[in-house]
Amino acid sequence: MRTLSLAVVVALASLAAPVQAALFEKKPELSAQEAATANLPAVTIWVDASWGFRNQGAANNLTKAHSAFAARGYKVQSVQPYIENGDLQGFFVTYQKP
Repeated sequence: MRTLSLAVVVALASLAAPVQAALFEKKPELSAQEAATANLPAVTIWVDASWGFRNQGAANNLTKAHSAFAARGYKVQSVQPYIENGDLQGFFVTYQKP
């Protein structure tokens, strides 16, 4: 089921409008600003966990992303980890305006 959910997220991300697709591979602060400027009701970003310490580094990256989006009125909708070959690679995080 988890694999199916991830496949749906990835498929939807590939069909996203250019503004939304451009939110991947960016710092959360920039993604949050662009989402707010474009007045997007919801947005999914990628939070990388591949560099540094995966436990604390990933938690710090998520905290920074959550803070950046909260400052612009977004709330966390879902956090989906992506694991490849048994290694945590990162998270697909979806934020939504209430």
